[in-house]
Amino acid sequence: MQKIDSVAIYKIEVILKMNIKNLKGDIFGGLTAGIVALPLALAFGVQSGLGASAGLYGAIMLGLLAAIFGGTNTQISGPTGPMTVVSATVVSVAISKFGGIDNAWGIIILTFLLAGVFQIIFGLLKIGKYIKYIPYPVLSGFMSGIGVIIIVFQIFPVLGLSSPSKIIDVFKELPNVIQSSNNTSIILTLSTILIIYLFPKISKVVPSTLVALITITLISVILKLKIPLIGEMPTGIPALRITSLADLKISDMSFVILPALTLAGLGMIDSLLTSVVADNITRTKHNSNKELIGQGIGNIASSFFGGIPGAGATMRTVVNVKSGGKTKLSGVVHAILLMLIVLGLGKYVAFIPLSALAGVLITVGISIIDTKGLKSILKISKSDAFILVTVLILTVFVDLLQAVGIGMVIASIIFMRKASDLVEGNSSLNKVEKYDREMSWADEENLLLKRDHVYIKRFDGPIFFGITSKILERINKIPNDAKVIIFRMKKVPFIDQSGLYALEEVIKEMQKNGIIVVLTMLQEQPLFLFKKNKFIPNIIPEEYLFKNIEDCAVWLEEYCKIMETEPKD
Repeated sequence: MQKIDSVAIYKIEVILKMNIKNLKGDIFGGLTAGIVALPLALAFGVQSGLGASAGLYGAIMLGLLAAIFGGTNTQISGPTGPMTVVSATVVSVAISKFGGIDNAWGIIILTFLLAGVFQIIFGLLKIGKYIKYIPYPVLSGFMSGIGVIIIVFQIFPVLGLSSPSKIIDVFKELPNVIQSSNNTSIILTLSTILIIYLFPKISKVVPSTLVALITITLISVILKLKIPLIGEMPTGIPALRITSLADLKISDMSFVILPALTLAGLGMIDSLLTSVVADNITRTKHNSNKELIGQGIGNIASSFFGGIPGAGATMRTVVNVKSGGKTKLSGVVHAILLMLIVLGLGKYVAFIPLSALAGVLITVGISIIDTKGLKSILKISKSDAFILVTVLILTVFVDLLQAVGIGMVIASIIFMRKASDLVEGNSSLNKVEKYDREMSWADEENLLLKRDHVYIKRFDGPIFFGITSKILERINKIPNDAKVIIFRMKKVPFIDQSGLYALEEVIKEMQKNGIIVVLTMLQEQPLFLFKKNKFIPNIIPEEYLFKNIEDCAVWLEEYCKIMETEPKD
C-alpha cells in the first residue's frame, strides 16, 4: 500500500511539476492569487456583456487547465483587461447581428472556442518565440490604448447607466445623459477607488480590491441604496453552452475567424509577456510554445461553459510568486478556490453594485497604462514616440490587432532605414582576418583586465527591439562570483527605446546582486539617449562611464586594490 501511495504521489509531482517540500508555499500562493482574482473576474465578466458568472467560469476553467498544461510553472491565468475588451466587442456585435443574447450564444461560443484552437495551433507551429521581436513602443502604445479603453467604458457605469458598446458612442452620448446620472453611483465608485489605493497603506495582507468590493457592497445593502447591481447569477456547476453551436450555419464561420484570431494573438502576447515577468522574478525559463497550448486548452474548455477567454495575468502571477508559489500546484489551488466560491457564495455576488466594479476596472485600466513609456515620450527618439502614439490611437479608435500590425511595419521600416544609414556611414575596405564576437578586442591586449570576479560583455552592433530578449536572458547567466562587469559599447552606434529599457532592467538586476556595471566608449546617439532619460546618472553614475578602455583599466586597478585591503566577512 505504501508503495502504491508513493507511486501515486510521484505521478502527481510529474503532472504538476511540483515539489512536496514547497506544498505550503504553493497553497498559500494559490489562495492569495485566488482572492485577488475574484473581484477582477467578476468585473471583467460584467464588462464583457455576458455577466459576472462568465468571468468566474473563465477564471476557473482557464486557471485550472492552463496551470496543468501550460509552460510557466507560476503563471496564474484568467480574464484580463485586453482580452475582455475584445470579448466585449464580440458579444456586442453578435447580439446586434443576431437579435439578442439568446440567439447570439452560438456565435459567441464558436468565436471563443476557435480562439483557443488558434492558440494551440500557434503553439504547435512554435510561433511563441517571435513575441520577442515586438518593439517596446508598440507594446507601450498597445497596452496604454487598452487601459484607456477600459477606463472610458466605465464612464456610464460610474453614472449608474448602461454603457454603449462602441467607444465613439460613449463620447457622442455622454453630453445627453449627464443630467440623468446617479450621484450615489458616482460616490460609490470614488469610494471604491479610494479604498483600493489607500488600504495598502494600512495593510497588505488582504487585497485592497476585495476589501473595497466587500465594504461598498455592505454599505449598499445596509443603507438600501437604489443603484444598479450585478443581480442574480447561476450557482453550482455551470451548464454546458456548447450545445448552442448546433444552431449555427456554415456561413457564420466568416463572422468569427477574424475576432478569434484577434483573441488568440492578443492572448499570446498577454500570456507570454507575463511568462517573461515570471521568469525574471523566479530566475527560471518558461516554455513559450507549451504555454500557448495550455492557454488554448483552457480557453476551449472555458468556452464550453460560456466563460470569457483570458490569458496569463501579470498581477495575479506576481502575487502568487511573492506569496510563495513555485509550481503548477499554485495555479490549480487558485482555480479550486474560485470554484468553491461559485458553489458556496455565488448567491451573495448578486448584491455587488456595478459602480463598485466600475471603480475596480478604472484602477485596472490605470495600472495597464504604461506611464513609464508615456512620461519618456519627449525624451526618446521622434520615431519611437511616433510609433507609440500611433499604436495608442489605433488601439483605442480602430482595432487592436491592426494597431500592433501597423506599429510593427512602421518600426521595421524605420529600423531598416537607420540600419542602412549606419552601414553606409561605417563602410570600409579594411581586410577582416578573423572574427569572433567574444574575442578580446585589440585595444584590450596590453591591459590588465583579466582579474578575478571581473567580466567583460562586448556589444557589437545596434541594441534594438530585435535583440532585447537576448539581453534579458543575460540576467539568468550572471556568474555567481561577479563583482564588476564591463560593458564595451564602442561598436554600438544606435540604441532604441526597447534596448534602453532592456539594459536598464539587466543593470538594475546586476546592481541588486551587488555587481558594479561600468560602460566604456559610448557613441554619440546612445550617450545622448542615456543622459536625456536620466539613465546617466540615475542608473549608471558618471564615475562608471569611461571614454576609453585604458581609463577603465586604470580605475579597475585602483578598485581591485581597495577591494583587496577591505576586511573579509
